[in-house]
Amino acid sequence: MTLFKTGTYTHGMTGRRLVSVALVFLALVIGAGTRLAAQAVQRSMYVSVLDAAGAPVADVSPADLVVRDDNVAREILRVAPADEPMQIEILVDNSQAARDYIADMRGALAEFVDALLVPNTAGRRNEIALVALGERPTTLAEPTFDAAQLHKGIDRLFSQRGSATYLLDGIIEVCRGFKKRGATRPVIVAITTEGPEFSSRHFDLVLNPLHETGAAFSAIVVGPMSSDTTDDARNRSIVLDQGTSSTGGRLDHLLTSMALRGKLKQVADELTHQYLVTFARPQSLIPPQRTTVAAAKPGITARGTLVKEAQAPR
Repeated sequence: MTLFKTGTYTHGMTGRRLVSVALVFLALVIGAGTRLAAQAVQRSMYVSVLDAAGAPVADVSPADLVVRDDNVAREILRVAPADEPMQIEILVDNSQAARDYIADMRGALAEFVDALLVPNTAGRRNEIALVALGERPTTLAEPTFDAAQLHKGIDRLFSQRGSATYLLDGIIEVCRGFKKRGATRPVIVAITTEGPEFSSRHFDLVLNPLHETGAAFSAIVVGPMSSDTTDDARNRSIVLDQGTSSTGGRLDHLLTSMALRGKLKQVADELTHQYLVTFARPQSLIPPQRTTVAAAKPGITARGTLVKEAQAPR
């Protein structure tokens, strides 16, 4: 009888085990890659891209911009014209300090609302409201698409004798309105003076609603700089500075109200020529503290407003 050489049972299984381990490892690698891809989320920003003269830049591509989460660059997936309609609240200081500016304000505001009411490239129109700030926040025109209603509100703009302004209260109130209406692209444009601020609000109580609603806040301050050092004046200064910079808005100072018409035209051009920038972000339990956008080329300025997740464009 001839006996053939044999090996142990474990020796015979070694090859099959190696194959099995390799297959399991490959499956884990593929699964991990799939999970990583699934964990990447898309977020968007409304972005203004301006040249050195402050005019909107046309034909912007992903290569022209840099988006960062807490200084970590993110991949920009696409850039397209922003066609989601805006919900715009215009806040106007009509306190005693604005008395000499009212006539210029009216003329500039009339052209401003007309420019903002022009349908965008998708045929969609912006909704606009007008609020006066003297003595207390007072609605002069409810949110509307109707130019006639807005012009009536502008005609009702008079300075309130002996009054102070309530800019900070006004911002809080319109933010409440945005939340109640479910605004998808909220914008605040304030025209104010260096007159006394009587809101008695700490700046945090104003900045928090701005950030929670995702509103873009821009402000134009008319008149010479004030020497007021009260807590109210300090809180207003912080809101004007940090509120505009952290929400993708702009802050302009004008010595004379005669320059208001040209400045509001710039603001209207910027708002109506923004881009919707979509970028990829790894999914994380801890969201970034701040998302910023910058231009990749010198001589170009970019600033953006992060779209709140519940406000994603339709």
